[in-house]
Amino acid sequence: MLVCVKRVPETGARITLTPDEQAIDTSLLGFTISPHEECAVEEALRISERYGGSTAVLTLGSPAAAEQLQNAMAMGIDAAIHLQTDGSDWSAEATAAAIADTIRGDRVPFDLLLFGNEAADTGDYQVGVRVAHALGLPCVTGIKAIAIEDGRLTARREAGGGWEIFELPLPAVVTVKEGINLPRYASLPGRLRAKKTPIERIEPQPRGSALETIKLVVPPEQETHVEILGGDAEAAPRVVEVLRELGLT
Repeated sequence: MLVCVKRVPETGARITLTPDEQAIDTSLLGFTISPHEECAVEEALRISERYGGSTAVLTLGSPAAAEQLQNAMAMGIDAAIHLQTDGSDWSAEATAAAIADTIRGDRVPFDLLLFGNEAADTGDYQVGVRVAHALGLPCVTGIKAIAIEDGRLTARREAGGGWEIFELPLPAVVTVKEGINLPRYASLPGRLRAKKTPIERIEPQPRGSALETIKLVVPPEQETHVEILGGDAEAAPRVVEVLRELGLT
């Protein structure tokens, strides 16, 4: 199994842009694995523990992205592949092409490719689908449950008040959503082992893209309104008025 992850700013961090509006200012940000992809790492480990098999994690990014690969190995992933770049932003199209080329060139084919449903920063929703298309593999997205039996994969996706159920032959590509599981914490022995495990490094060449970034825009923050009703018992009449205004009395 191969899990593809992305280094993203910590969830909940305040996002600011560079003066030219072409990139996110990362000077004061912490980084982590995209939450959907952290669940994909956990799902690969659970599948391995239940059915056997080996696991690997892959990321495309700057040398600093090795930290996220080590975090995945500290959780229990066996091996890591780093498609090392100069840190510039790659489009979903170029990223998927680099991942597909790497998978084609691997000596041991993977039976299952796991992606997060979308990256926490860009929300492209397309890298996993593009990789599946490039490799000619079946693909399902937005998955919340996975089971494997007799060489076939069963995946479930929430739909309204029920579930959509898909059956796929292996090898296959699956993008999972946060909530499919609760990712484990990396243990101290796991962190020590991850630091000693070598990471395979490849320098991919970016492909041209028909897409061009004009500028980035940070969505307006939601305004909040706070009203101080008073102090001690003096606030009680105003509290009653507010409850009536809200239709709660």
